[in-house]
Amino acid sequence: MFNRDYFIEDCIKASAEGQGAIRELLAEAVRDSTSIMSQLGEPSQPGITPLYRSCELTILNFVWGPQMTLMPHNHNMSALIGVYSGREDNIFWRRTGESIEAAGAKSLGAGEVASMGTAIIHSVTNPIAKLSSAIHIYQGDFFDPQEPRSSWDHETLQEEAWDVEKVKTLFFQSQQKHNSRE
Repeated sequence: MFNRDYFIEDCIKASAEGQGAIRELLAEAVRDSTSIMSQLGEPSQPGITPLYRSCELTILNFVWGPQMTLMPHNHNMSALIGVYSGREDNIFWRRTGESIEAAGAKSLGAGEVASMGTAIIHSVTNPIAKLSSAIHIYQGDFFDPQEPRSSWDHETLQEEAWDVEKVKTLFFQSQQKHNSRE
């Protein structure tokens, strides 16, 4: 049974052991989506909700809007994704001089987990016509990272500085679109 407070405490302890230990906790948690939703609430709007934040660890509840896409970006820290409802498609990218090119992909459904190293560049799409939800865990401060982050323009694939306000705008637009469908 998922318990938000115990999950956070366990992740903090496991972070000393590394990404593998946190992955095990996340994999166990997302196997029971009903239990997660009883603690975090039934997803109703696209958005990012911090569950825990420190310099060493950030735990976020992501709710992706229907067909929402987030531009390619990096984290400069290890990350884990655990989907507990819907789908999350990740395209992985590699640098090619002044741009990036697709290098692989992973589609995650409810109950599945993916690990990402510090150098990974990825974009995220919710490919379905309903909300998708995932717990993302970062081994660092997602909102104030030690190293500057980058994103890449959807169309030109040119690198630019990560802009959290731009990301918030994408979630707001997705929320508006979602609300207009109801």
